[in-house]
Amino acid sequence: MSMKFHAPFGDPQSVPDRHSLSGHRPFVFFWFARVFSAIALQIFVVAVGWQIYALTGSAFSLGLVGLVQFLPILLLTLAVGHVADRYDRRAIVRICQAIMGGAVAVTALANFGGWLHPAGIFCAAAVIGASRSFEHPTMTALLPKLIDASLLPKAAAATASAMQTAFIIGPVIGGLLYTASPTAAYAVAASFFLSAAFFSALIDSRLTSSGPHPGSRDSLFSGITYIRSNPAILGAISLDLFSVLLGGAAALLPIYARDILHTGPWGLGVLRSAPAVGALFMSFILARRPVRNRIGHRMFAAVIVFGIATIIFGVSRSLILSLGALVALGAADVVSVVIRIPLVQIVTPDRMRGRVSAVNSLFVGTSNQLGEFESGVTAALFGTVPAVMIGGFGAIAVALVWMRLFPQLRNADRFEDVSEIE
Repeated sequence: MSMKFHAPFGDPQSVPDRHSLSGHRPFVFFWFARVFSAIALQIFVVAVGWQIYALTGSAFSLGLVGLVQFLPILLLTLAVGHVADRYDRRAIVRICQAIMGGAVAVTALANFGGWLHPAGIFCAAAVIGASRSFEHPTMTALLPKLIDASLLPKAAAATASAMQTAFIIGPVIGGLLYTASPTAAYAVAASFFLSAAFFSALIDSRLTSSGPHPGSRDSLFSGITYIRSNPAILGAISLDLFSVLLGGAAALLPIYARDILHTGPWGLGVLRSAPAVGALFMSFILARRPVRNRIGHRMFAAVIVFGIATIIFGVSRSLILSLGALVALGAADVVSVVIRIPLVQIVTPDRMRGRVSAVNSLFVGTSNQLGEFESGVTAALFGTVPAVMIGGFGAIAVALVWMRLFPQLRNADRFEDVSEIE
């Protein structure tokens, strides 16, 4: 499928340097908004994870944090894509980031006043989940409208690297702030969310909407229809969904940090940062040696490595070995990311990008939250270490089964050939 890209600016003078990302002010504002929002989320996640476990001592409660974030995304996915394709995407993102900032600010005040309870934390997590269900796919659909087509790969790489950096420093900041005060962690997270909303407001509104068009029941489901019609895309995103769902040990990191590896909140922050370190390292490698062929085999190999790394982390009693396993896990995961993005975004027309991104977000992004719930339930039933090991073996099993269910994806060689698979 071919796409036509249009110059994103009506006034040529608005682009000082068409060959430099720094010359595209809307992209610069977009970049800061996304990075600030990511850092805020990571700080919030670390603070919530440690505080919930400190208050309840329950692995199941840790899993519930993921569930209350997942359910709003599940319920809102179809509406999210429809809204993102009909209204000003900048406004949608700004409102979501402001809501998240407000929710976390209230959490900070509640903790400072001494009346924050687990129920209040779950409510804040649900608000974050509902807001992110709109923010994430809308930002994904927004990027191609902000820059020239020739700069889209460079912009995607710059954004991905920045996000991985945010995933590294965010948990560390969160762990250090929580050590000083949970209130400080929540307050800083709120300020980052609000800063993200500020940068989103600076993006030129002329670039953020392709214009409203009539909605219908068919248009709501068109994103699902599109994905189902392409076995390569369906196989890729469902592979990620189930592998991360089964291998989602992130919810149990507070237990590992406190009871198994015997570190404090700083240790939890470092453990949460480790996968992003691996992802960033692999991103640099892939930038120099991009995945050009045998993309199907490479994706399945990455999922198998993801499962093996999860198993090693599960049985580890050493902080160094645990960090190494998490670094390998993150490196393997980013390989599937750099394969999925071209499959979904480049071949999707702009008029459907919001809907397809919303469905993709449900399959991919929310697999982390649902995986956290699965890990919490499994840990409550079988214990923490067996739960992580079950998840690792499950990820490997999914990869092997998907290789048989989606032979088109397994045998895919180059990106340009995938759209031709029937």
